[in-house]
Amino acid sequence: MIKCVIWDLDNTLLTGVYLESPGQPPPADPAMLAVLDTLSRRGIIHAIATRNPPEAAEHAAAAAGHQFAAAECGWGRKSDAIAQIAADLALGTDAVAFVDDEAYERAEVAFALPELLVLSPEDMADAPGWPEFGPAVVTAEARQRGAMYAQRRVRQQEEAAFGGSREEFLRYCQTRVVIRPAGPPDAARLHELSVRTHQFNSTGEQVSEAEFGALASGQDGRRVLAVTLADRFGDDGIVGGCVLDTTASQWTASLLMMSCRAIGRGVIDALLAWLALAAAGEGAQRLTVPCRLSERNVPLRLALAGAGLRAAEVSAPGGQGGQGSTSALFSRQLAGLPLPPLPGWAAGPGER
Repeated sequence: MIKCVIWDLDNTLLTGVYLESPGQPPPADPAMLAVLDTLSRRGIIHAIATRNPPEAAEHAAAAAGHQFAAAECGWGRKSDAIAQIAADLALGTDAVAFVDDEAYERAEVAFALPELLVLSPEDMADAPGWPEFGPAVVTAEARQRGAMYAQRRVRQQEEAAFGGSREEFLRYCQTRVVIRPAGPPDAARLHELSVRTHQFNSTGEQVSEAEFGALASGQDGRRVLAVTLADRFGDDGIVGGCVLDTTASQWTASLLMMSCRAIGRGVIDALLAWLALAAAGEGAQRLTVPCRLSERNVPLRLALAGAGLRAAEVSAPGGQGGQGSTSALFSRQLAGLPLPPLPGWAAGPGER
C-alpha cells in the first residue's frame, strides 16, 4: 500500500514552471489536484520534493488548498530529497510514490530508490483506480491523517526548541495515552493498523476486520486492547492495539502493533509498562511477546528490551529449504522484580 505521494511541482502539481512565472505563479493542475484530493480522503498523505525555493512549496500549498506533510526544496538530487522526507515521516520508501513530469528525474529516483513507485503525471491520473492506492477500509483516523502529520510537524518544531527532557516535553504537550478494551466498532481501525504498521508490529501479519470484530466480542476468551493518543496539538485517535492470551501464570501479547505516528511519544513504553503492571496485578508470573524478527521491526524489539523483556527463545526459519521467518520469544519475570512505572499521562482500563 502507498502511504505517501511525493510531488514535483513544475509542470506536475503546478501547470507551469514556478521560477519562470515570478509575477503570477502557476496554479495547481486541476487533474492532479483532483487525484490529490481523492487520495487524501483515503488517508494517503502528500509531500513535495522540488528544485525550487521554499516559497514554491508555500505557493503550492495555497494553490492546492492542502496541508503537505513535508517539503524538501533545493537543487540537490530528487532521490536524496525523497529519502529525507521518508525518514522524517518514519515511512519506508516502499510505501512512497513519486510523481514528476521529467523522464530524467524519474530515472534518477528509480535507480537510487528501486523500491519506490515512480510515476509520470499521466500515470498518476489513473492511479486512484490501482490497488496500491485503494485501502480496503477508510477509518476516521485515515481521513484526518494529513492534518495529523501537519500537527506532527509543529510538534517537532516545538520539541527542537524545547530545553527539557523528553518526559518533560511530553508533559508540556499535555500528552494523554489511554489503554482500553477494544470493541467491535474498533475492528476497522485495528485491521488498518495490522496492514500499515511495520516498525512496531510483532507479527507482520494482516488481521481482517472480521477477525478483530470476533476477538473484540470476546468469542474465544482473548482480550483485545486499543490504545489512543492525544495532546494539545490534536487527537490521533487509535494508534495501537494488542491481543492478549492470559492465564493465571502468564500473559502473552500474541499481537502488538503501533502506528509510526506514535514513535517518540512514549506510547509503546506506556503500553508495555501497563501490560507488566496489569499482569502482575492479576498474579501472573511472566509477560511474553512472541516477535517475528525483521529489519523493519527493530524499533519494537528495542522497546521490548527497554521494558525488561529479553529474547529467551529464538526459532530458526522453517519450511522447505529453510525458508520462513526467524522469530523470538521476548519474556520477563514479573514477581519479585521492579516493574516499569506507568507514566502519569497514561491511563489503563477504568482509569482517567
